Amino acid sequence: MNSALAVHRLHFAFTITFHYIFPQLTMGLALLIFVLKTMALRTGNEHYNSAARFWTRIFAVNFAMGVVTGIPMEFQFGTNWSRFSKAAGGVIGQTLALEGVYSFFLESTFLGLLLFGERLLGRIGHWFASFFVFLGSWLSGFFIIATDAWMQHPVGYSVRPDGQIDLTSFQALIFNPWTLWQYLHNMIGSVVTASFVMSSIGAFYLLSRRSEAFGRTFTRFGVTAGVIAALLMIFPTGDGQGKNIAFHQPPTLAAMEGLFRTTAGAPIVLIGQPNTDTMQLDNPLFVPNVLSLLTYRRWKAEVKGLDAFPRDLWPDNIPLLYYSYHIMVGLGTIFLAIMGIASLQLLRGRLYDSHWLLWILMLAAPFPYIATTAGWLTAELGRQPWLIYGLMRTAAGVSPRVSAGNGLFTLIGFMGMYTVLAILFLWLVYREIEHGPEGA
Repeated sequence: MNSALAVHRLHFAFTITFHYIFPQLTMGLALLIFVLKTMALRTGNEHYNSAARFWTRIFAVNFAMGVVTGIPMEFQFGTNWSRFSKAAGGVIGQTLALEGVYSFFLESTFLGLLLFGERLLGRIGHWFASFFVFLGSWLSGFFIIATDAWMQHPVGYSVRPDGQIDLTSFQALIFNPWTLWQYLHNMIGSVVTASFVMSSIGAFYLLSRRSEAFGRTFTRFGVTAGVIAALLMIFPTGDGQGKNIAFHQPPTLAAMEGLFRTTAGAPIVLIGQPNTDTMQLDNPLFVPNVLSLLTYRRWKAEVKGLDAFPRDLWPDNIPLLYYSYHIMVGLGTIFLAIMGIASLQLLRGRLYDSHWLLWILMLAAPFPYIATTAGWLTAELGRQPWLIYGLMRTAAGVSPRVSAGNGLFTLIGFMGMYTVLAILFLWLVYREIEHGPEGA
């Protein structure tokens, strides 16, 4: 670990991975809280208001942690990636500023009203507060995704002779064709996370025979939202994002799928270990022709392998990219199976008494976080060796005066601080769960 570039990459990977633990739940919970408030408004049933208050407290803890861990990443653009910031700041600064000035303040302002303004606002005003928290949260996600989408597929720009990148079309930046599917896939993923967390806590209450009325509500809402979201993660959003990669980053597709050689009727690999020395997959288990069908809608379509591209355009960590992608897809398939079975039991009126299934729901809560992390690893490793695809290499974006030792020192410091934050977060959430929805 004596390379400054490696340290800077690891540093940012650590801070952003830890940070995203929190927004992925808040964005999904924002939608589910809004649905709970809508049910309360429509039915007049105070039970749904109490449920919404409970999840708003969980939301607030996550939101606070997201703010604390998100701020350092903004500074890292200047400290660890100064050449990237100098070159592309005129472009990515637009969407990052919009995220901070509009969506973040919208979300945080109305979260305060959602937490403390129920009596002042009344039933309808409080419902509007939940809507604006949802809107701010999902707008925030959009502007962050639009920033990343431009790095994946840069549009609407010009490059000066000195290498400075100027934005020539704000409309092109916002309506980047890459953004739509990446945004939808990401936000549906946040709903999957929130659905599993909600159903997990509901299952916990049912199994421990505490707050059983809320346990049934949380489980029903979580399973219903979860099965819909798990389906949408696969199609159309996962399919659409896959086509983005196939048409705009074909070396990434080949590396993700472990396709070393260009093949007509390319198979999809279920199991296998990529061997970059022999240019093949070891011990593969695959289904013939399916990759061609999924990518080009033809059984015998040709899919370019890594052999079709110069080695300096290959992703620089093919094994990790391959495994990240397959972990994401594998877990996504398992999520659909779990929520599908749970939905069937719910329709049959047997879910609340199916202890084996409640145990699965309760213990499944961490796995959407793993799947989401694997998905982001796939996206960011797949873009390598580019920081801005086709424009700037990752090695060209680092700060030239920050040594590996400097970066490693601050990385160790962040690891220590984030360990303390993680313990605090788990204690606060545990306290809320123990306090229960009745106290809301």
